[in-house]
Amino acid sequence: MPKILYAEDQERYRKLVKVFLETAKFDVITVEDGEKALEYLSHNNDVDLILLDIMMPNIDGKDVCKYLRKTSDIPIIMLTALADSSNEVDGLNLGADDYISKPFSRDTLIARINCVIRRCENKRSKNYHVNGFEFFKNKGVLRIEGKEISLTPKEILLLEFFLNNKDCVFSRNQILDSVWGFDYYGNPRTVDTHVKSLRSRLGEFGQRIKTARGRGYYYQS
Repeated sequence: MPKILYAEDQERYRKLVKVFLETAKFDVITVEDGEKALEYLSHNNDVDLILLDIMMPNIDGKDVCKYLRKTSDIPIIMLTALADSSNEVDGLNLGADDYISKPFSRDTLIARINCVIRRCENKRSKNYHVNGFEFFKNKGVLRIEGKEISLTPKEILLLEFFLNNKDCVFSRNQILDSVWGFDYYGNPRTVDTHVKSLRSRLGEFGQRIKTARGRGYYYQS
C-alpha cells in the first residue's frame, strides 16, 4: 500500500483528501505545515509520494520542495490556488513532479497521483521491453523486432515522455511544457505533427499512441 505524506494547513482539505486517498487504498499521513513535513521525513523514509500545499505557515510548500530536491528524488505534487499560475511554474521549476489546482475532484487527484508514482517508477527503469519493442532510454535507441529505428531527438524525448506516463492523458500544452520546455512559445499544433511522425515510425506500435478527443494524447499500455 503506497504511503502519502500530505502537508496542508487547512483542516477541511486535510480531512477531505485523507478520506479520498484512504478509499483509494493509500496509507496517508497528514501534517499542518511544511516544518512538520520535514520533521516527519527526517525520521521516516517510508513515504512514496508527497502532496504539498504551497501556502502554509512556518515553511511553505516551495521551500519544502526546494529543500527536498537537494537530497531526494521522492515524487512531489504541489497543490495550488486555481488562479495562481505563477506558483505552478515556480513549483515545477523547483523540482515538483506535477501540480493540481484547487478545487479538484477525487478522481482527478487519484489519477494524477497514480500517474506520478508510475512515471517515477518508470524513470528508475532504464529500458522498456514489450513484445519485440525495445527502447533504451539512456541511449535513446529504439529497436522493433530487432531492427533499429531512427528517431529525431525530439521524437526520442516524446516517446520517452509517453512511456513514462502510460495511460495518462496530457493536453498539447502539457506535452509542450514537458518535452519542449517552459520557454517554448511556438504553436501547440507542433505536438500533432510530431505525434503523427512518431506513430508512423513506430509501425503497429504507433497505434498505442491514442487521441483523447478534445483533451490530448496518451500512450495505451
